[in-house]
Amino acid sequence: MCLEHLLQNLPENTRLVLPSPNGSTVSLLAGDTPVIVGCLRNCRAVAESALKKGKRVVVILAGERWENDTLRPCVEDLIGAGAIISYLQGRLSPEALVAKTVFENLSADLIENMKNCISGREKIARGEETDIYLAAELNSSDCVPILKDNAFIKEA
Repeated sequence: MCLEHLLQNLPENTRLVLPSPNGSTVSLLAGDTPVIVGCLRNCRAVAESALKKGKRVVVILAGERWENDTLRPCVEDLIGAGAIISYLQGRLSPEALVAKTVFENLSADLIENMKNCISGREKIARGEETDIYLAAELNSSDCVPILKDNAFIKEA
């Protein structure tokens, strides 16, 4: 059974650990601030949930790491952040406007743009191209993962 099929058909309440050193660090540093995880797949649901929690929403891009362990910004994070921001209401910072503009300009061909960015090329080289197709499914999920007790659970 392929990983894609397995992940798409997990039973309810399955606990799953995914490696994301940058995302984990940023999430845990938030303290008591509500932390929601968003991406292209759940961008509308995440934005709607965030708006219910308060007037201010901060969208943070965790980034990736180069082989020498230095931080690198990544296009897929910027696209995903822009997708979430495109569903938010109110005044946007210049940084949020940039992310939203990137999403709007690249969304017509998400797959090709994600394949051609550094992370996409790395995935293809590792034989993980199907991950790109799965990640680019815009609003295919209404799941809103929220951090509770050092683990992400589906928001009720």
